[in-house]
Order: sequence, then C-alpha cells, then structure tokens
Amino acid sequence: PDHTEKETMWSLMDIKPQTGIELTESLAMLPAASVSGLYFGGKCSSYFAVGKITQEQVADYALRKKMDVKECERWLATMLNYEP
Repeated sequence: PDHTEKETMWSLMDIKPQTGIELTESLAMLPAASVSGLYFGGKCSSYFAVGKITQEQVADYALRKKMDVKECERWLATMLNYEP
C-alpha cells in the first residue's frame, strides 16, 4: 500500500532504462498499463490483504522511513483507520 517504495525499486533495479516505465510525481506508472509488485514464490506462499492501520502504526512507520507523519498519512490515506 505504500507507493513510495516504488522509488526504491526503480532505483535498485534500474527500471526506467531497462523497461522504459516511468514514475509520475504521484508515483503512478507510465505507460498506465504497467504493473509492479513484490511477488514471492513457494508452496506455502499465499496472497494476503493489508487491513486498515492505526495512528500508532503510522507514527512508527514514519519514524522508520524517516518521513514526516503528515506526509506518511498522505501517502497511506486509503489505508488509515482514522481521520488525519
């Protein structure tokens, strides 16, 4: 749910030169039909969804990412279980 991690993926894997896929200012991908994700293979692997997150979780995550809480809330807005 944290699209800011796309910046890390693009940097580590040299995505733009390798594929031509670009990130917009809001971290959408161009061309729009592009898809990215972290996929793990294994017989015990399964898909899971992340539920809504609390203020305490956002504060902890912001601290670990060295990001302002308000900025973190903006990026995670659809995942919050509270009104910022």
